Amino acid sequence: DIIDLRKTQVLIDIAREALYNIASTGKIVLFVGTKLQAKGTIEQQAIRSKMNYVCERWLGGMLTNFMTIRKSIKRLTSIDKMEVDGTFDKITKKERLLLTREKERLRKVFGGIEEMNRLPGALFIVDIKKEHIAVKEAKILGIPVFAIVDTNTDPEEIDYPIPANDDSYKTIELVTKILADAVLEGSEVAKRSMADMSADDDRISKESDASSDDQSKVKRKFRERRAGRRDTC
Repeated sequence: DIIDLRKTQVLIDIAREALYNIASTGKIVLFVGTKLQAKGTIEQQAIRSKMNYVCERWLGGMLTNFMTIRKSIKRLTSIDKMEVDGTFDKITKKERLLLTREKERLRKVFGGIEEMNRLPGALFIVDIKKEHIAVKEAKILGIPVFAIVDTNTDPEEIDYPIPANDDSYKTIELVTKILADAVLEGSEVAKRSMADMSADDDRISKESDASSDDQSKVKRKFRERRAGRRDTC
């Protein structure tokens, strides 16, 4: 099979603009790629764009059973706290070993989504055949999917397909970097919008406080005048 690179370029541009628009609203983009050729790039570009990622193993229910997944992440956080609050000093060597192994296992699976406290606004996936469970969960929840789509898969089930070789390190790196750049740019827009909204809220609050002060002054003067008239009588 031969991929028409001109169509690939068009679809990359469409996906880039759509992902930029999603990120500019402040939504999370989850990067997913657990195959050997993808996991390094997925982790690197997700961290660079300050987004979450899954590069080791997709557990069923990561999206559709998100609250249960959050419980596992809380367990990981709890073990981290035990290491620094002195709890590890009060337990046996065997218990410390078991907790350390549990922490390493949890961090390997959930490390990339440890700080993801809400469902993502979009998924970017490398190899939809391997990550078919992630695609299925996203479709159930109505989360748009951006993906590198190879010739051995059906692009119809993907919202923003990018036809390319998903077994090539260089292809994965190139496409992922382009979309990560779009996420970064969109996130900056979202940050500026939040800062502007915060500034507007502060201004409105100050104006409201000033207005309240003026009303208080008027009421105080009115009371003073009434008191003065009573004294005269």
